[in-house]
Amino acid sequence: MAGHFEATPGGGAAVALDEVEIAILRSLAVQLLELIGPGDEPAEGEDPLAALFAEGPSEPPADPALARLFPEAYGDEDGELRAASAEFRRFTENDLRARKRDDALVVVRTLDALTTAGNGGAVLELTADECRNWLGTLNDLRLTIGTRLEVSEEDEGEAGSLYRLPDSDPRKPMVMAYLWLGGLQETLVETLMPE
Repeated sequence: MAGHFEATPGGGAAVALDEVEIAILRSLAVQLLELIGPGDEPAEGEDPLAALFAEGPSEPPADPALARLFPEAYGDEDGELRAASAEFRRFTENDLRARKRDDALVVVRTLDALTTAGNGGAVLELTADECRNWLGTLNDLRLTIGTRLEVSEEDEGEAGSLYRLPDSDPRKPMVMAYLWLGGLQETLVETLMPE
């Protein structure tokens, strides 16, 4: 189980993590929360139902990582598609941001609930719903890190340049985190697939 998720009864999953892995995952999830930004809570005395129907932004984010997390719906080739993307974004981005925040909060809370054993490790056990939250956050973390590292499809393959970075390269720690998150994501997907 060390290093990869395994299925548990009831549709959940479990993975053994050491203290360093727990700290890295928690730190990355908190950074993702900071990147996504706080939710828009209705002001005191405001109708909470009205807040549910508040319109979001119509322009894509300027930050490339946020633009990857909240992509254009229809591309930006021509004016008509650009207008359709803006309209789609206006009515969907707030909900998508809220879902991504909720997923990352579940990751932080499940990690915070762990009690480490004497050896500094713990087994993280997730319910089926928590697995979906984790899967969303692992994907968002990989998209964010991949964007920051400017990862291409060629970099991803076994023979890709990510696997050949020298230890002296300053990107090496983030590349290692990117690859590790990919392994966690892959094994979590495998546990959720019916046999």
